[in-house]
Amino acid sequence: MTPGFRIKLHSAFTSPMMIGGVPRQFAIILWTFCAAFVLGLQAWYVFPLFLLIHWIVAWITKKDPYLMDIIARHIKQKKYYDV
Repeated sequence: MTPGFRIKLHSAFTSPMMIGGVPRQFAIILWTFCAAFVLGLQAWYVFPLFLLIHWIVAWITKKDPYLMDIIARHIKQKKYYDV
């Protein structure tokens, strides 16, 4: 191997940022809605629902860390064919 063309790279540079095993943006949005429901509306019964959603997304993200990015890109994609 030619010297100078190979470097060690920390895994934090190549993997997406996670909070609790969930992509950072999704976690912030999810727990902001949870705080609005639980603290604002005092609907304490939705807290287990948000925990379940977090657990399911963390389980899915463990299998494919880029799945939430793929879903977001799919939602933003224009539909070219009117069927």
